[in-house]
Amino acid sequence: MIRNYLKVALRNLLKNKVYTFINIFGLAVGMAVAILIGLWIWDELSFNKYHKNYDRVAQVMLNQTFNGSTGSSRAVSLPIRGEIQNKYAADFKHIAQASWNFDHVLANGQTKIIKSGMYSEPDLPEMLSLRMIKGSYQTALREPSSIILSESVAKALFGKEEALNKIIKIDNKTDLKVTGIFEDLPFNNDFHETYFYIPWAAYEADQEWVKNSKDQWGNHSFQLYVQISDKADFDKVTAKIKDVEKPHSTPQENPEYFLHPMSKWHLHSEFKDGKNIGGRITFVWLFGIIGIFVLALACINFMNLSTARSEKRAKEVGVRKAIGSLREQLIFQFYSESFLVVSFAFLLSIIMVLLSLGWFNEVAGKEVRIPYANPVFWLLILLFTAMTGFLSGSYPALYLSSFNPLSVLKGTFRVGRWAAVPRKVLVVVQFTVSIVLIIGTIVVFNQIQHAKNRPVGYSREGLIQTNINNELNGKYDVLRDGLLKSGAVAEMSVSSSPATGVWSNQIGFEWEGKDPNSLPLFGTVACTHDFGKTIGWNIIEGRDFSRAYSTDTSALILNEAAVELTGLKDIVGKTIRWNDTPYQVVGVVKNMVMESPYTPIKPTIFTMNYDWANIINIKLQPGIPVKEAISKVEAVFKVHSPNSPFDYKFTDEEYDAKFRAEERIGKLAGAFAGLAVFISCLGLFGLASFTAEQRTKEIGVRKVLGASVFTLWRLLSKDFTMLVIISFFIAAPITYYFMYGWLETYEYRTGISWWVFILSGLGAMAITLLTVSYQSIKAAMINPVKSLKSGE
Repeated sequence: MIRNYLKVALRNLLKNKVYTFINIFGLAVGMAVAILIGLWIWDELSFNKYHKNYDRVAQVMLNQTFNGSTGSSRAVSLPIRGEIQNKYAADFKHIAQASWNFDHVLANGQTKIIKSGMYSEPDLPEMLSLRMIKGSYQTALREPSSIILSESVAKALFGKEEALNKIIKIDNKTDLKVTGIFEDLPFNNDFHETYFYIPWAAYEADQEWVKNSKDQWGNHSFQLYVQISDKADFDKVTAKIKDVEKPHSTPQENPEYFLHPMSKWHLHSEFKDGKNIGGRITFVWLFGIIGIFVLALACINFMNLSTARSEKRAKEVGVRKAIGSLREQLIFQFYSESFLVVSFAFLLSIIMVLLSLGWFNEVAGKEVRIPYANPVFWLLILLFTAMTGFLSGSYPALYLSSFNPLSVLKGTFRVGRWAAVPRKVLVVVQFTVSIVLIIGTIVVFNQIQHAKNRPVGYSREGLIQTNINNELNGKYDVLRDGLLKSGAVAEMSVSSSPATGVWSNQIGFEWEGKDPNSLPLFGTVACTHDFGKTIGWNIIEGRDFSRAYSTDTSALILNEAAVELTGLKDIVGKTIRWNDTPYQVVGVVKNMVMESPYTPIKPTIFTMNYDWANIINIKLQPGIPVKEAISKVEAVFKVHSPNSPFDYKFTDEEYDAKFRAEERIGKLAGAFAGLAVFISCLGLFGLASFTAEQRTKEIGVRKVLGASVFTLWRLLSKDFTMLVIISFFIAAPITYYFMYGWLETYEYRTGISWWVFILSGLGAMAITLLTVSYQSIKAAMINPVKSLKSGE
């Protein structure tokens, strides 16, 4: 019986090739989109699950109140580590202090590479369950002069040689012994770019300020990771450690510690007013909904085309019922046809996924692969295919099997005036979803462009940045002279933060008239005399730092946001005390976008300090080819830093990276919106073709009576255009509501312009007319004699 059902189903598919193609290709596209989105969601949800202790590891975070608002930070002080160890040891299985991830030069003889890594206490590798290829947790970081490397770094430094127990040099000054090699972490991991770990003891020995921070509760510059004990609970442990710093701080600051579990690092990473407000989990839900909708659009095509051809299948149903077929058997038959179509569509969708996976990974910024060896994946695929077949086949099976055999065989069967209503409703649903996606994509790109067009307050053109290494310490003047003499550089300076970030925030500022109960927080950037000229900032009051004034070592320059925070008028020349040391304000600069382009400008103070420096800023000479200029700059660096690779970044590229997450979401949403429109139009084309076929005789009569091609085209197109108009009026308010809510999450945001809706509506209308016009005009152009002869 099943064989018979499949044979009949196959014959029906081959008999109606156009509709079969539309069904299979449309379903394949919908299924391919759903599979790609499913792989993306799988990757997001499995972030950090590489670690065995995924459910027990957390990062200690800190809430503090400054400038009237509470902010959450991963940066904590050093004394808290000993405090929680001494007071609450039973709640923790492991505690590990760690530095931030920074680039370092690793050298094995003449082989030198720059990779990022961190200093940490010995428990961190075991806490993260790093898979040790060589060495063990017990010995890996116990000696201050040891280092453990990722497998890829070990190969880069030693090739096929054995790396274990070999000596490498870090930053051209310190010898370290390789005591372990661990497996590279997967791409979907927060420690993916941590390629080596060095003992915390080595950090204290190398950096005097770190050693001096052991008793400084106010210095929040470090990371702290913990693994809670098996019987402990994150919320209960948070309640215990919450107030450990309050005895060592001011009431205004109100420091409160809490544990942020590893399971929430990736998808729930955003905080507002000290509360977790989600994060990328929003995108998981968004793409999940898009995937369901796109697949549903493809299923709707199958339903619509199956029920539209109901009159042609009516006789088959009537005959089968007349010879004894039960309705349940007919339902099974139509389901067989549905599952056959879905099976072909699934095979085609897998091919589409394989062909598009490279593009998808590039746009999404991922390394997603089809997990062929994972049985759970194939079980989900099987369920997904079965559900698609059931969803797309349910309505046609129930509808077609309900026909009365008596009226069908007598020839009195008609589908009735209301039979087309469900199809029209489904078409409205299709285009409503498509228009929502179109408008949403445009709003996303408008928001990105709005932020990109925001005045940054400095010049990024020809500006590059590189880290200061040990060989360059104390060589500022000679390096600057060499770069300027090369003819490739217009200016050079050094700063504690790049132009695209503010790495330090400080309190302890006092001025005349300041509210004694307030605790203002300022971003602080230390720089050299030439910083302003290098980045091209705009002085709007006072002057820039200058070598003509020896007192500028105790001078400050404020941005507009910092001036506003102080509340001072005519601030140039006034004194601000910083940790009881007096500084004079010599200038005010226009606000610069140094952090997120979507948030308000941070109040920032610039101070002149040659010792507190991390970044070298270089302004390339305009008019010289970039490649030539970089080559000359590198030559100068090789003279003064021969043992370090010249590694640099373009500031404009670093700034553009701030838009990367939104751009990726926008590009993916745009692609899915385009595919949704394509699937909808594919179904519309099939329905228009069927409508023209059904009305062949009517068209012939109208032509004989003098109807023009335009009149017939309008007659055949108006029903479809009306459905799209209805879709637009449903989609517009829905999209406005959700996109307005999305924009509200950005403090610097664009509005939703009326032209977005008009453009989307007109675009949908134009696409609809183009889709149905071919069939409408084709039908209208047929010779009426031929139409009347062939029409039913």
